Amino acid sequence: VQLSESGGDSVQAGQSLRLSCTASKPLSEISRLYTLGWFRQVAGKEREAVAAISSTGLAVYRPFVAGRFSISLDSTKEILHLQMTGLKPEDTARYYCALRTHSAALGGAWETYDFDYWGQGMQVTVAS
Repeated sequence: VQLSESGGDSVQAGQSLRLSCTASKPLSEISRLYTLGWFRQVAGKEREAVAAISSTGLAVYRPFVAGRFSISLDSTKEILHLQMTGLKPEDTARYYCALRTHSAALGGAWETYDFDYWGQGMQVTVAS
């Protein structure tokens, strides 16, 4: 399974971006239960979870993006989106989408869950 991201760009603080991610095969053929997530990483720092959405429709966010970012899954087109508004310079990072198979659980420690497949990532740069 390959994941492909798009939408990364350089913007000014306060602007918005929408990131997208697609899988190389239908999600239903990969796993009946799954979780899709967005992660980001700044060079020299650990990768961190940003948001996730399960096949049951449950969405979760890290506090530092709650209220600004929105994760969604277009179930018809099977495209994962991350709508980012009110971008800040500290949102600058390489963003990755990821897929966790055989589970739609999103518990309190969801940001520590292992994901099975990862995209190549794309750069988002927010200038002040």
